[in-house]
Amino acid sequence: MRQRLTESLSWLFPSKSIYSVAENYPYCKAATWLRQLQKFRVFERCLAITRPLQSSNGSILFPYRLNILLAGMNPFYFHAVNVILHCLVTLVLMYTCDKAVFKDCRLAFVTALFFAVHPIHTEAVTGIVGRADVLACLLFLLAFLSYNRSVDQLYVGEHFPPTASPFFLLLSLFFGTCAMLVKETGVTVFGVCLVYDFFSLSCNGLKLRNGGIHRRPARQPAVSPSASLQVPPAGRENGKHRFAHRGTWSSCHPASPEEQQSSGLSVPSKAMWAIRRYCCYLTANNNQNFLYTARPFLKRAALVISYVILVLYFRLWIMGGSMPMFSEQDNPASFSPYLLTRFLTYSYLLAFNAWLLLAPITLCYDWQVGSIPLVESIWDARNLATVFLVLVMTLLSLHCIAAFKKLEHKEVLVGLLFLVFPFIPASNLFFRVGFVVAERVLYMPSMGYCILFVHGLKKLSTWLSKWRITILTLFALLLLLFSWKTVKQNEIWLSRESLFSSGVKTLPHNAKVHYNYANFLKDQGRNVEAIYHYKTALKLYPRHASALNNLGTLTKDVVEAKDYYRQALQLNPQHNRALFNLGNLLKSQGKKEEAVILLRDSIKYGPEFADAYSSLASLLAEQERLKEAEEVYKAGIENCPESSDLHNNYGVFLVDTGAPEQAVSHYRQAIRLSPAHHVAMVNLGRLHRSLGQNKEAEAWYKRALKVSRKAEILSPLGALYYNTGRYEEALQVYREAASLQPSNKEIRLALAQVLAMMGQTKEAEKMTNHILNEDAECLECYRLLSAIYSKQEHYAKALEAIEKALQLKPKDPKVISELFFTKGNQLREQNLLDKAFESYKRAVELNPDQAQAWMNMGGIEHIKGSYVTARGYYEKALQLVPNSKLLKENLAKLDRLEKRFQEVQEKDQT
Repeated sequence: MRQRLTESLSWLFPSKSIYSVAENYPYCKAATWLRQLQKFRVFERCLAITRPLQSSNGSILFPYRLNILLAGMNPFYFHAVNVILHCLVTLVLMYTCDKAVFKDCRLAFVTALFFAVHPIHTEAVTGIVGRADVLACLLFLLAFLSYNRSVDQLYVGEHFPPTASPFFLLLSLFFGTCAMLVKETGVTVFGVCLVYDFFSLSCNGLKLRNGGIHRRPARQPAVSPSASLQVPPAGRENGKHRFAHRGTWSSCHPASPEEQQSSGLSVPSKAMWAIRRYCCYLTANNNQNFLYTARPFLKRAALVISYVILVLYFRLWIMGGSMPMFSEQDNPASFSPYLLTRFLTYSYLLAFNAWLLLAPITLCYDWQVGSIPLVESIWDARNLATVFLVLVMTLLSLHCIAAFKKLEHKEVLVGLLFLVFPFIPASNLFFRVGFVVAERVLYMPSMGYCILFVHGLKKLSTWLSKWRITILTLFALLLLLFSWKTVKQNEIWLSRESLFSSGVKTLPHNAKVHYNYANFLKDQGRNVEAIYHYKTALKLYPRHASALNNLGTLTKDVVEAKDYYRQALQLNPQHNRALFNLGNLLKSQGKKEEAVILLRDSIKYGPEFADAYSSLASLLAEQERLKEAEEVYKAGIENCPESSDLHNNYGVFLVDTGAPEQAVSHYRQAIRLSPAHHVAMVNLGRLHRSLGQNKEAEAWYKRALKVSRKAEILSPLGALYYNTGRYEEALQVYREAASLQPSNKEIRLALAQVLAMMGQTKEAEKMTNHILNEDAECLECYRLLSAIYSKQEHYAKALEAIEKALQLKPKDPKVISELFFTKGNQLREQNLLDKAFESYKRAVELNPDQAQAWMNMGGIEHIKGSYVTARGYYEKALQLVPNSKLLKENLAKLDRLEKRFQEVQEKDQT
């Protein structure tokens, strides 16, 4: 056991826990967790992994929230709490067995030991999701103990024992309510308490003789303090108080000859005699007398039943007044149109769960699609297991009834109660559940199994006294075998990969485990393997819409991907992920109106899917439908207030639409919701940079680097340093970014630009040419090369580089204008003024706002002596840049030249 518990501490969150913690983490860390109670869907709602009984358990949030407040999201402490809770359950179970089940405390210890090492508990203890089962079990036992403590168990009189302690009765109701809020199965503790009260506690003070109830001698008042401490010998065993194990129910008729030799009767015969006596008693004009004597028990029962109705109503209110919705793959039997199939399959599942407790050989984290084929015929051999289970349970029940008259064998009674009652909510008896088999659901029922097993072991060793040592040795070996199995199961829960791969090996005919393993492989980038397991899942279960959807995301062929999405939507028209993916695919193909419809449907069927809001809003923004886009963003933030990505994307939208002040608050909100959201930090830094707040921008870039040193963060910081003249720091930052992403062309080009600016033109030239070897159509590379050659005064090479850039025929007129402007500069440096003038002319034709080109054209005319024409170009440039000192100086020079020219002309005329 020690090895089992130790190994389960330091592991990462398995998949079920990852999705659960990720989905519900905001509710745990936020101060509004109580306000979110009605919307919450517990840590059991695990997306595509498992969906058991729907829960809205605000109570289970408390220990998770404590985990996060005290230790953050460290998995060690989450697992440690689970292990501690399992230890507490084991100790309380031992105490319960000691006080209410076994006469020998050693049997209570053996029961607890057997419970502690049972492999069926691995999922509940090791997985974070299983905390609900473990905690509910602890509260279940505390409620049971409190109820027992509330009844006067030493009472001797004509009535059923009264309620000795109302406080403990109320405490039992409190613990039972907490157990129900943590896990629905916890509510069954009230049924266990009432049945145990009637068959055990309430009969300790009664005797039925000759058809009537007779008084036992009443307890005498204490005559001294010392006398009050004395306990009748029959009420003490091994020196401690125990629940009474004596008292008989006699027949309302004379004993039969068979009864006089009752030691030779079979269990069914004893049971029939007990039932006959009890029914005779109730019908022999004693109804009023029975109601009178049973009044204390009936009062307790009325209180408990009324309270249960109230808390169940509250439970339904928390769930929104509706039962959870499940799909066929969650519980195939419940969707069968044939009553016989449902009955036979449900019955067989009872036997299958019993077998998991008896022989936990084949264990798996998920028993859904295809794990257990439906039982569709009465001739199915598996029905024999169902019949055998019915026979065993019938014999055990008859044994309880047969022992009822002597108030003995509480072990069987408590064992059956603990085994059967907690399993009822998971049996499909009253409502559909979201699983076929769930091992952690057996955590509570396993208490009853352990009690029955140890009781049976004791009986066996008594009957076969000669083989006692052999029996105990075999039991010790069984404990070792269970411990070994538990350790092996813990190793399976080590990581997502080990967990999912084990499912494929254990249940290769289970479509769900192939699907889950494919999801893991997809997350790891192992797409080929993921596609194989998705297709395997579809072979086993062709109606798996999510597998089709995920296949579409991995397929490179657009037509094939579209086909997968459409197939998924045919199976499930409300599959919001398939709607989202198909909408994005159509958006990329330019079919924007169809994409808008699909994305709106995705939001309709998945109102908490934040990505759909972002995608739809960005599409509407592209169509210049800015008002609609803003409405979508606001609706998304309202429905997904904890989505940091949505806040970040809305901030980008606000910046693009000219509302940077509002964008700041949303960027900050994104960072508050997700302190590691480096994208929002970078966006906030860029916003400050655009506003000229360089210090704030630098601070945000550096804060983002503390979260993650990525090239995407280093690049804007390098640009900030470059544009503010801090070339050494820019060089250092860009070198680090290039080392992180050596294949990133933009980063290497920026690094070459910094090198060129710092005069390291040879290295810059070499780096730029290397990029051109990889991408011969790199326009910016030719422009940078032109600048490098110009700085090296290799104007012919610079002109050649620009010519190559123009040959690429860029589509943006402004880019072409800049290229012609650069070409004009290179021609001017070679004193080819006419050609330079033509290049400048082409530049201003493409971009009339190119002030420098107008000025250079004026300069060329100025040099040629065409002062009037030059003045026109200068004045045109001055209109664009009215504060240009150079232009004003050139105009002043032109004025002086014109003045001198006029003076010369006047002298010539005179």
